Amino acid sequence: MSEIADFSASKLLSLYSDRQLSPTEATKAALERINTYNSQVNAFAIVDEKTALAEAEASEVRWLNGNPLGLVDGIPFTVKDLLLTKGLPTRRGSKAITSNQPWPEDAPAVARLREQGAVLLGKTTTSEFGWKGVTDSLLTGITRNPWNTNLTPGGSSGGAAVAAALGMGTLHLGTDGGGSSRAPAALTGVFGLKPTFGRVAGYPSAHTGTLFHIGVLVRTVTDAAVMMNVIAHPDARDWYALSDDKQDYTVDLDRGVAGLRIAYSPNFGYADVDPEVAALVKDAVDIFAKLGAVVEEVDPGFANPRSIFQTFWQAGAAKLVRGFSPEQQAVIEEGLLSIAKEGDRITLAEYLSAQDAREALGRQMQRFHENYDLLITPTLPTVAFPVGQNRPQSSIDNPQRDWAPFTYPFNLTQQPAASVPCGFTTNGLPVGIQIVAAKYKDLLVLQAAKAYESVSPFIMPLELNRNVLK
Repeated sequence: MSEIADFSASKLLSLYSDRQLSPTEATKAALERINTYNSQVNAFAIVDEKTALAEAEASEVRWLNGNPLGLVDGIPFTVKDLLLTKGLPTRRGSKAITSNQPWPEDAPAVARLREQGAVLLGKTTTSEFGWKGVTDSLLTGITRNPWNTNLTPGGSSGGAAVAAALGMGTLHLGTDGGGSSRAPAALTGVFGLKPTFGRVAGYPSAHTGTLFHIGVLVRTVTDAAVMMNVIAHPDARDWYALSDDKQDYTVDLDRGVAGLRIAYSPNFGYADVDPEVAALVKDAVDIFAKLGAVVEEVDPGFANPRSIFQTFWQAGAAKLVRGFSPEQQAVIEEGLLSIAKEGDRITLAEYLSAQDAREALGRQMQRFHENYDLLITPTLPTVAFPVGQNRPQSSIDNPQRDWAPFTYPFNLTQQPAASVPCGFTTNGLPVGIQIVAAKYKDLLVLQAAKAYESVSPFIMPLELNRNVLK
């Protein structure tokens, strides 16, 4: 049964249809993986085995009757513990949130998956309110990287990324406010997608406002396309949601990249990138050229937008913390409280100036994509680093060194971006490339990622029989 946990959503659906496999068997295989490995990696805040099996059995009946509920009936999925989930606590990685309260509704993406029959396994771990780029919290402890459990998987969707890498479910909902899906995807060797802002409806509004995207973490690009077909729809609760474009993300997924104009920026002109990471990214870019794309090494031409991003991030943290009582604030991590204090110092004029700068950055990238279909960068300039640290040692030694310079600009601009596994360092750690397209060109990102995957298939930890996991 073990290998069933590695099957793609498409393969599972085909086997269900042919009555060669049942949703119950697939769910049991995913739960077996959780029971085997979660104690070592801590990817889950909650596992609801009883409900998952009941939902799988109901799905099995539907398939036997030839009446599946929807596009993902019987597919095991997980939800990052920042997203509301009916019947399960959403504590957002924080001791400030009590589980003893009603949990009466699903976030839009959760609702869409359940409406089409997906089987919920549980909630994956996050940093507290997603405030940092690693996955540990006072509530759930440390989440670890399956390639080396002494290292972080990144964050804040680290639990979802680890679950994807180890076959602990097939489809995984994350979030991305500055790289929180793409960064852990890169550090764990899975595929992570941040769709265009508003393409996947979100509710309730996050404290980070319009930086916040719903993310997808999976083992194959096709599974991401299947998942987008389910979740990429508006919801009346999301005032920012885009109108439904009726896009089928699985159609023309194999279009390839021949003739596309691709800009390759190795460092944005200002970022420090580990040489091994840089070499692997360059090798991946060369593959796109061999596949027929017209590749040009060029920077997008903007100055480091870190200060713009920090203004919104800090102001959002201040807003979040103000909503809690003194007793609740007393159990919130000091790092988050410190960011909130910085946010309290931001003036209205400074915030509005940051908004103007953000709009200028967005306009610049729209003009950039008049000449280039895609932009490729490293996802991160580094590989996984030890747990217990919020950043790599190089950034601890030099706080001005930005350890995630490639991801957050595209939360500011709201463009679709994905992290695609592109190989391993000599120490066996995964590296990712980031593929970015103009707003609303989500399918183009998926097509480019699929073209790369078709000639350089992604490798998961258990495929190499890693002995770091027992």
